[in-house]
Amino acid sequence: MRELNSILDRITMLTNTMESQYPELYQFLDENPITLPLLPHPEMNKEVMESYLQSLQELLDHHVKTHKNEP
Repeated sequence: MRELNSILDRITMLTNTMESQYPELYQFLDENPITLPLLPHPEMNKEVMESYLQSLQELLDHHVKTHKNEP
């Protein structure tokens, strides 16, 4: 359970960073197919949450890499 709480904390920190530093990216999180589960009622366990955290991090990394030269 502690590990799951740690993952949730990291997800929260990452989404807060996206919201404050990358609002242009944050606004699309609710509609992003990468972050949406494929199952109608997915089980929320450690593996699922780690995968979600990884997808958020990849999304942010890609955004930063592709938009680093913009003002």
